[in-house]
Amino acid sequence: MRVQDTHSPSPDFSGLWIPLVTPFRDGAVDHPAVARLVERLSPAGITGFVVCGSTGEAAALDGDEQLAVLATVARAAPSVPRIMGISGYHLGKTLEWVRRLGELELTGLLVPAPSYIRPSQAGLVDWFSALAEASAVPLLIYDIPYRTGSSMARETLLALAGHPRIRGIKDCGGDMTKTRALIADGRLQVLAGEDAQMFSTLAEGGAGAIAASAHLQTERFVSVLRLLREGRLADARAQWQPLLPLIEALFEDANPGPLKAVLASEGLMREELRAPMTRASDDLRERLLRIQVGLNRP
Repeated sequence: MRVQDTHSPSPDFSGLWIPLVTPFRDGAVDHPAVARLVERLSPAGITGFVVCGSTGEAAALDGDEQLAVLATVARAAPSVPRIMGISGYHLGKTLEWVRRLGELELTGLLVPAPSYIRPSQAGLVDWFSALAEASAVPLLIYDIPYRTGSSMARETLLALAGHPRIRGIKDCGGDMTKTRALIADGRLQVLAGEDAQMFSTLAEGGAGAIAASAHLQTERFVSVLRLLREGRLADARAQWQPLLPLIEALFEDANPGPLKAVLASEGLMREELRAPMTRASDDLRERLLRIQVGLNRP
């Protein structure tokens, strides 16, 4: 599986990445709202953006819409690194998309297992290896069994870590033993993908997080990661614990419904999603706004 890597050195994926929501207006992508959101978040100390991930409702966007969102993000914050989310279950079509994205200025691609098919572990190695071979930029594995139906074994991930263009993982696997093994191995940068597990992953030595919650209270999330990197555990905990009610509430309904409710209340976008996604309940929206008010108090 190991091949000669003719590409430039891999980037550092450590730190806080925000998987952007995709604002809509009257059924279409609201590009001015995309730009406003990016311009607000960029100066907060984040590492970069993940565009067209699951938080961005990418499954409801066609290819041209996804490229247009990516272009808007690039114009709004040209110096901020960008990772593009991709998905698929047809290898040929997915390879074609990977090659097309390789022509753009991206830091990496975030790639899950093929959904619905549930391949064997050997099939998963073949899938990710083929995409890595076709990619002009590094891959981050998106291990998220509850979306794909495929659980990636520790041995599979360690085998894929040997590929020079597979450089990290968004860890939503729910197995801390596997997480620790990947951190100890050291070849993949481990990014927490479940927001509530961010603190524990970073405290164990993980590299960072891809956290939808960090659309809100962004500076506080950045501070938690910085304090953990500095080994200031008590200070990090003091910043982290007040965030937990917000994180829990944001995922009580399907993401990104609750998150869009708060962002809409702040005038950043309309509270609009594409079917089958739905808006947050009124009770949850009101509770989230109360939590936000409390966090914003000095």
